[in-house]
Amino acid sequence: SEVTIRNDIKAMDIEGLLKRTHGGAVKVETETERKYSAETIYRNVTQKKQIAEAAYEFLDDRDTIIIDDASTSFYLAQEIKNHPEKRIAVVTNSLIAGNELAGVGHVELFMIGGYVTGHLAATMGDVAIQNMSKFHVDKAFIGVHSINFNVGLTSIATPQMEVKKAIMKAAEKVYVLADSSKFGGGYLSVICPTNEVDKIITDDGVSKEDIQKAKELLLDPRLKIGEIGADCGFSDTSYFTKTFREIKHCTPREYRQKFAGREQSLSRRDGGRAGA
Repeated sequence: SEVTIRNDIKAMDIEGLLKRTHGGAVKVETETERKYSAETIYRNVTQKKQIAEAAYEFLDDRDTIIIDDASTSFYLAQEIKNHPEKRIAVVTNSLIAGNELAGVGHVELFMIGGYVTGHLAATMGDVAIQNMSKFHVDKAFIGVHSINFNVGLTSIATPQMEVKKAIMKAAEKVYVLADSSKFGGGYLSVICPTNEVDKIITDDGVSKEDIQKAKELLLDPRLKIGEIGADCGFSDTSYFTKTFREIKHCTPREYRQKFAGREQSLSRRDGGRAGA
């Protein structure tokens, strides 16, 4: 119907897929559209770009990082490209991320060799994993197929899972870039439990149920969430990026270090009845 068409055009205009005009719409010719044809790059574009902007804030000048072949990681590569104020050494198995960063003056680029496959064109297989094992970096940024707090972080297939595991081994800190559509569900290939990564950066569309599950993984279940939240300065969405801005908080590893003695003090104060 005419109403449905107008609503569809409005939604696509918001997503940046077209531009509304008087009586119709025209295609938006972006730099990304001219270069690449992979469909997943154009899903949830607004969220992915904002997640990439938030992820960039975790980068320090002269950091060494790994970026995987996920579509949100591609937008992080673009963010790095557009900000010369930070000099970054980037290791990637993604041909399209590498294409964005090749020849950029403030980026030192290392491409992982291997068998090229996938709709986003990336290197996989034993050769890629062996090449990845030769690197050790400050931070890794990876995408996932889904985040299921009962299962873990999942990948679409075994080759991608193996590469992501190799990336995690090569990095001091691991950041997951995932828009809110990635939460729930699952897949056969499990990368790791969710509490084995340092941060999950997402948008504000995550359900309250998933936020609560994330808290349960972050916090010792015998400690009172409200009290720990007040001590750390969290908001209710401390594990995630709220409206695309990272709230300063402890990672699971930092939390355990900072609050190692917290349980005893709570137990004494509450008569030994400290609960979740």
